[in-house]
Amino acid sequence: MKLRIGTRRSPLALWQAHHVSALLKARESGLELELVEIVTKGDKILDSPLAKVGGKGLFVKELEEQLLGKGVDLAVHSLKDMPAELPEGLVLAAVPIREDPRDAFVSRKYARLEELPQGARVGTSSLRRACQLKAWRKDLEIVPIRGNVQTRLRKIDAELDCGILAAAGLIRLELADRITELVEPERILPAVGQGVLAIEARAGDTEVLSRLALLEHGKTRVAITAERSFLRRLGGGCQVPIAAYAQVAGKTVDFKGMVGHPDGSRVVEFTEKLEYGTLADVEALGVRGAEAVLARGAQAILDEVLGPGGVPES
Repeated sequence: MKLRIGTRRSPLALWQAHHVSALLKARESGLELELVEIVTKGDKILDSPLAKVGGKGLFVKELEEQLLGKGVDLAVHSLKDMPAELPEGLVLAAVPIREDPRDAFVSRKYARLEELPQGARVGTSSLRRACQLKAWRKDLEIVPIRGNVQTRLRKIDAELDCGILAAAGLIRLELADRITELVEPERILPAVGQGVLAIEARAGDTEVLSRLALLEHGKTRVAITAERSFLRRLGGGCQVPIAAYAQVAGKTVDFKGMVGHPDGSRVVEFTEKLEYGTLADVEALGVRGAEAVLARGAQAILDEVLGPGGVPES
């Protein structure tokens, strides 16, 4: 059997697709695999912050169209790029074991985030990171940076005091030596699904789904179920800073969710530790967290940023 794997063309996306290919071949040596490179809208627009040019679907829509049109058999994404709701007919078929979910502080000038001087210039393309950094220190100057990981590293080195990137991407590209410090979730709560590879496929394609099921990691699925249900209840999207992180130990989920104002002036949080029995229990935890932050002030933030009754574009 031949499987066609849809992927973006960035170095990190190609690494992820090759990694999934290797995992599949390790389980079925005779399997034939082909990578199909697809350019997404998010790859084409590099001069504007993501929040201004669209929602999370910027990096996945074209791959999903190829899946639905049977141009590819599966697609590999960074889960944090995926909308809270999948198109009809597509499923999140498997999530392999999670890489480090934390953000990474990258700097040639300073050894720790805490050492940044007054007015330091910090590069990040993420409203989530910018919000939490500004809530911590209003003096920091946030400088938007876009492009692939290597492009962002060059800009950080040449023009900025530091940058904040996902640790997982640096590790996967064998650039872990560029991580000056790993930022703990207590300082910057990770994005929903950060560090997780998402393998998407057609809902009725049983032959493909049975192969992908072998790549599933149970604890990772539990964690992202809580995180994505939190995001889904809030409406998803990237116009408002949203973060969620679930740690799983045995049958215990330790969950934290956050919604903030883009300028960092307000941050609303929810934390709960749950002994769960089923994925439905974990999904309910995420929903409960979202409803709690909405009641505590997140709804006012959404109304202010998006207009009354507005929800983030997913």
